[in-house]
Amino acid sequence: MRSAVEQYGPRWAPPPFERGTDGPRVILVGVDGSDTSMRAAAYACGLTRRQRCRLVVAYAAPVQTWAWAIPGAAPMLVAAHEELEAELRAEIRQLAEEMRIPVSFVCRRGDAYGCLREVAGEVKADIVVVGASTQAHRLFGGSVANRLVRLGRWPITVVP
Repeated sequence: MRSAVEQYGPRWAPPPFERGTDGPRVILVGVDGSDTSMRAAAYACGLTRRQRCRLVVAYAAPVQTWAWAIPGAAPMLVAAHEELEAELRAEIRQLAEEMRIPVSFVCRRGDAYGCLREVAGEVKADIVVVGASTQAHRLFGGSVANRLVRLGRWPITVVP
C-alpha cells in the first residue's frame, strides 16, 4: 500500500484574502467504496467547487488480522484492497477532471477512524465529510462518524 499523496485536477492555490469571507480551505472526505461514502465524496466535491477550496480524499485500507491465520487468505485480501484502491483513484481522478477541482488522494492502512483523524490533523482540515454507516454491528460499537463527532475537533458532515 502506498502512503503517498497523489494530486489530481488543477493546482490549488489559496484564494486571495477577502475581508468578510470565511469558509473552509480544506475539505476531507473518507471513502471506502460503499454507496454512502461515494455519495459523501460527491457532496464534498460540490462543496469544494462552491467554496473554491481544496479536497482531500482519504481511503483507509483495513488491516485484517484474522486473515493471517487462514492459509491463502491474506494475499487475496491484499489484492482485493489494492484493486479497490486503484478503482477509487481512477474515479477520483475522473471526478476531479470533470469538475475542475483540486483533489489530493491519500491512502493509509488501518482503521478508518484513526486514519481520518490523522489525515485531518496533517492537512489541517476545516470540514470532515463521511458517509453514514450501513452495517448493523456499528449500532453497538459506534460508527466512524459517531466517533469523529464525539472527538469534536472538526465540523462533521454525515451524508446518508
